[in-house]
Amino acid sequence: MSNHRPNYAPGRYAHIVGWGMEAPTRTLTNDDLAQMVDTSDEWIRERTGISERRIADAGDSPITLGLRAARKALASADMLPDELDLIVVATSSPVYLFPATACVIQDKLGAGHAGAFDVMAACTGFIYALGIAAAQIKIGAIDTALVIGTETLSRIVDWSDRGTCILFGDGAGAFILRESDAPGGVLEVVMHSDGSGGNLLYAPSGIRSQWDAPEAIPVNARMNGAEVFRFATHVMASATREVVERAGLRLEDIDWVVPHQANLRIIQSAMGRLKLPEERVVINISRYGNTSTASIPMAVVEAVESGQIGPDNRLVLVGFGGGLTWGAAIIEWEVTPKRPAPVRELMREAGYILAAIRSFLRRLWRFLEALILRER
Repeated sequence: MSNHRPNYAPGRYAHIVGWGMEAPTRTLTNDDLAQMVDTSDEWIRERTGISERRIADAGDSPITLGLRAARKALASADMLPDELDLIVVATSSPVYLFPATACVIQDKLGAGHAGAFDVMAACTGFIYALGIAAAQIKIGAIDTALVIGTETLSRIVDWSDRGTCILFGDGAGAFILRESDAPGGVLEVVMHSDGSGGNLLYAPSGIRSQWDAPEAIPVNARMNGAEVFRFATHVMASATREVVERAGLRLEDIDWVVPHQANLRIIQSAMGRLKLPEERVVINISRYGNTSTASIPMAVVEAVESGQIGPDNRLVLVGFGGGLTWGAAIIEWEVTPKRPAPVRELMREAGYILAAIRSFLRRLWRFLEALILRER
């Protein structure tokens, strides 16, 4: 473990002040999957803890799911999009290689002052994005940030491969971070990688193997399940210990661990290594499956809105993914859900309409400008 610490500005803390999640309406149960591949509800539940997962329809994408989660997060923080300084999106299933999903969401939100970029660290991506955003706030570069994890993994799954298709689902989750002089918020974040294991869990980009190749490579997720299981149970436990130690705390000081919802057996094995009872672990994998970058924020949002997580709770968020990547964050949760002010709510909704109009007018102006310049 490195002893290096960033040069944070004194008295600046990054607090989570808003949150939101979005899940598609279509549910794909284990019995539904049993009609597609050689499996059964009992077989899937015993090996993964998953009973069902959400699947996006043709009208949805990581952009639309992430946008709706972001709007909910802004509402819970009672903030306007213009107040955002930065948008960071973590996704493993982007619609485009470029532009970044974050840039498209920035435009649709009308967040005119925000920089925007994507992070690709597979299922650990949300931890990475959260760490980047929190650090930017702590060093004084920005005051507010929107962090989103959003996925439509159903579109990169091989639905004939029962080893992977039973695991994944679609969804999005978002946090709003804001600068505060009150101690707390995102205390520490650790991020690690080991590219030598990249072949254990991967999906091709679809880019042609060479410039004149006739076809792109099929974009299907591939996984060595046994190796990933061994890796995951080890690093989930080690990253949890590391981030707690860096914060100067003990495991006994942690109220909740919110792990990446990849597989119930992985979660149970990792928490067993830490000797943490399941009663202190937030788990919702049975309803959503593995939603990659969205799984941790979705689990947090559900736990906050149900009252499971409350003020003054200390949380460890911990995940792993392809890369190989892994990481953890420790957070002091300071806020409770609140009802947005009606006037601000109207301003946000009007802002989203104006954002769509502004985007259209800017595209129209670029078109007209190109015509004018061409005729000169």
